[in-house]
Amino acid sequence: MPRRLSNYLLISLKGAAMGAADAVPGVSGGTIAFISGIYEELISTISNVNLSLLKIWRQSGFFAFWKALNGNFLVALLLGLVISFVSFMRLAKYLIEYHPVLIWSFFFGLIIASIYFVAKQITIWRAGTIVALILGTILAYIITELPLSASNESPFFLFFAGAIAICAMILPGISGSFILLILGAYKTLTDAFHDFDWQRIALFASGALVGLLSFSRVLKWLFKNYHNITLALLTGFIFGSLNKIWPWKLTNLVMEKDSGTVLKLTDITSYGNLTLYQQQLVDFDSLKLISEASVSPQTYALQNNGVDPQILPALALMLAGFLTIFILERLGNKQ
Repeated sequence: MPRRLSNYLLISLKGAAMGAADAVPGVSGGTIAFISGIYEELISTISNVNLSLLKIWRQSGFFAFWKALNGNFLVALLLGLVISFVSFMRLAKYLIEYHPVLIWSFFFGLIIASIYFVAKQITIWRAGTIVALILGTILAYIITELPLSASNESPFFLFFAGAIAICAMILPGISGSFILLILGAYKTLTDAFHDFDWQRIALFASGALVGLLSFSRVLKWLFKNYHNITLALLTGFIFGSLNKIWPWKLTNLVMEKDSGTVLKLTDITSYGNLTLYQQQLVDFDSLKLISEASVSPQTYALQNNGVDPQILPALALMLAGFLTIFILERLGNKQ
């Protein structure tokens, strides 16, 4: 059944949700694509991009090429995704710096709901499926516990980082932006978007394109040959990523940007959270996060000079994130 304009507007909105999610470390745009019902079409469409499309263009004309490319779908999705990613990458910097508990709470609720909706797609539970679920959970948790590289200022490093991060961005549960943090390229990229540094943005986009065209073929093959096991692995990825999304964190180690010295935050301030300390200084660049740990809201307040843990607004935003997934899933079913 041919799609109408309203269908493509809906695809653009789903792309916008993917872009907003991919801009935040810890949240995967792939999860949004999966829940909203466009994931397998996205992977199939990307994996079909090859030189044979040019042959179709030469032999049958542009319209045949465009249909084989699934061009209308790609344009509608990318339009929403790119606009949202660029905009939210700039907004995310402010939200993470000044309202970290609230933004992470919203995404925590979003991820909790995602686990249910991805897992329910598994039609048969067997030993291999359960093992894949456990392995995915462990792998994602280990990734969230890796120490972060504070910064990498090399613009050409963004090509490599883009190729690696895009693979994570299209995997439900694995955050591409968090991979950029681990690689030390996240701040370089956010600065590039903030300053509209088109050279660095182009290098990142080129690397992302190479990684996307390569990795999508692997995913298409996995879905075709190991559908339930692949879904179980992705469910595990999402479940294991919850550690990164938890809103209340205490900072263990930081790095001084100028000297490169790694210090315990407790050696610098009485605050137990780097972001709260930076808010007092109005300086978010001198110190960079290296490692942190999830704690209870009460411990968070106690270790940060009695700061309000914002439990009620955090719970409200968790619920809002949870309900957002239900809305996206319903929209996906209507498509």
